[in-house]
Amino acid sequence: MRPLRPKGAWLGGPPSGAGASGPAFPNRPSWKLRHPFPESLPLVPLAESVLQVWHGAYNSGLLPQLMATFLLSPQNGAVPSEATKKDQNLKRGNWGNQIEFVLTSVGYAVGLGNVWRFPYLCYRNGGGAFMFPYFIMLIFCGIPLFFMELSFGQFASQGCLGVWRISPMFKGVGYGMMVVSTYIGIYYNVVICIAFYYFFSSMTPVLPWTYCNNPWNTPDCMSVLDNPNITNGSQPPALPGNVSQALNQTLKRTSPSEEYWRLYVLKLSDDIGNFGEVRLPLLGCLGVSWVVVFLCLIRGVKSSGKVVYFTATFPYVVLTILFIRGVTLEGAFTGIMYYLTPQWDKILEAKVWGDAASQIFYSLGCAWGGLVTMASYNKFHNNCYRDSVIISITNCATSVYAGFVIFSILGFMANHLGVDVSRVADHGPGLAFVAYPEALTLLPIAPLWSLLFFFMLILLGLGTQFCLLETLVTAIVDEVGNEWILQKKTYVTLGVAVAGFLLGIPLTSQAGIYWLLLMDNYAASFSLVIISCIMCVSIMYIYGHQNYFQDIRMMLGFPPPLFFQICWRFVSPAIIFFILIFSVIQYQPITYNQYQYPSWAVAIGFLMALSSVICIPLYALFQFCRTDGDTLLQRLKNATKPSRDWGPALLEHRTGRYAPTIAPSPEDGLEVQPLHPDKAQIPMVGSNGSSRLQDSRI
Repeated sequence: MRPLRPKGAWLGGPPSGAGASGPAFPNRPSWKLRHPFPESLPLVPLAESVLQVWHGAYNSGLLPQLMATFLLSPQNGAVPSEATKKDQNLKRGNWGNQIEFVLTSVGYAVGLGNVWRFPYLCYRNGGGAFMFPYFIMLIFCGIPLFFMELSFGQFASQGCLGVWRISPMFKGVGYGMMVVSTYIGIYYNVVICIAFYYFFSSMTPVLPWTYCNNPWNTPDCMSVLDNPNITNGSQPPALPGNVSQALNQTLKRTSPSEEYWRLYVLKLSDDIGNFGEVRLPLLGCLGVSWVVVFLCLIRGVKSSGKVVYFTATFPYVVLTILFIRGVTLEGAFTGIMYYLTPQWDKILEAKVWGDAASQIFYSLGCAWGGLVTMASYNKFHNNCYRDSVIISITNCATSVYAGFVIFSILGFMANHLGVDVSRVADHGPGLAFVAYPEALTLLPIAPLWSLLFFFMLILLGLGTQFCLLETLVTAIVDEVGNEWILQKKTYVTLGVAVAGFLLGIPLTSQAGIYWLLLMDNYAASFSLVIISCIMCVSIMYIYGHQNYFQDIRMMLGFPPPLFFQICWRFVSPAIIFFILIFSVIQYQPITYNQYQYPSWAVAIGFLMALSSVICIPLYALFQFCRTDGDTLLQRLKNATKPSRDWGPALLEHRTGRYAPTIAPSPEDGLEVQPLHPDKAQIPMVGSNGSSRLQDSRI
């Protein structure tokens, strides 16, 4: 998954009541978007109507009610025979309802990778033909891994560290997930802050990257709107010196959007080691983005679960508005056909299958720790099997839908310039902050469409950032596990947010984009594949697939379908191993445009990647040394077998092989705290029939 996501605000200023955490919608029965132009296109009232309908449904509470009615059960998946009020983890907390969990997971999985990477991969790897291996990998790798992580976290009601009571020797996998989430959380918010900057810059009658008459522009700058021969999106044929010829001379022509990005927003230095000055506007936007994230998570899942009703749904409203605008433009059909036209001969290339598998794996957020963390706040009997199918399919459908939006606009731009779509298509930051903004300047009322686009990016980014921060906070709180830190969780959240802001400051310098791309390419690359593969092997072969299938039966009321059992044991690990091999074979040193990263920077990138993977063997060695046993084999067995307190968090759910052999005392409550040496224990019957101890202190 390629992380990065930003969001926006309203043209002409936010509605009254907007706060730091996002626009607060007025309670007035109607309101209109303001724009600086007296004339209005027919599609502008349509956009306003769509926004008014959405806001009415959101403010009245109808939107959450409809989603809960038609998509999900109001009981949060609880077994009908069990009293719902008893299925609450009062001390740790639960989602308010199941729809909050689904929306949070959708916001986590759907991100900038869906908007700027998938369309690029699609047209580069055979257009519509790429859909075939993409959905094959979704079925055999994406959904099974998604279901495994959700069920893993939900069963134990623990974050990415606490769940490894299932096999303490592999707790380093949880630490590796924390390291990955830390890296991503640092640079991801920097991308959100850049989107905030572009959003604020769009609040002007003329977008600042429209023309070449700005102080930062160079003599090589050429805007299509500066050329008098181009009017109304048409281009006179065979005119010497026209824009088409200028574009063909790529060494002599730079677009105003590219120079705005490189020379004004970033003030890009010439080397990754030359940090230069900190860009104060970006630093301010970085502070804004961290404040927004903190305020939305100030009460943990109780507050973020309410925010996602907006952050997870409104991007689809914006996508729909941009789609309607895009497909009505001249040349849009050409762009869409370029995006979808299948080249079936490419299906035989291993690279296409490798790209499909990698995109599915990274876009769903597997092995980041976020899925385990979000599922840990579910009620024990929630149907996470259904959730995994819904969220995974929604994620991939969003990727396909975003491709139509992107390439309809790029097709219009290519038609306007008289060049092929491939000349304007791009991916990554080049698409979000150069190519697409330049295309928007060709539209009437360009600031409106720019605001909507960057507002969508900000919301997409916040959805992922919420989960990244909550993953770190939950892991810390669960690991300490005492009363004090549970009560002071807000301060832990604040501390993590402040640390993330401070560590992100170097990325706002003139060399910041070099470091951001270095972290994006190495910190969350092949290390995620290794972590996910070890997680599959440890659960299926160390803990035992039969034990895990029985756990899921106890939790959901039915075992995982045979298809998922086969995928977990054989197919998904094989595909993960294929992704790893493919990544090694296809590896190329990182570059940024024409800039070649020095060898020392590449070495730092590999160290970042290894820093998460090295946690696994180091902690395994540490656990092995501190485990009792007369022989090495006995130590190994003791280090890999489940801890005494592995199992459901609530005492009422501890049935079967997790049932206590003696009844709890009257003073004991319903919840079971993490095991600590100084706490009382009660004997438990293990899966092999032997007696073991279980923590009973509340």
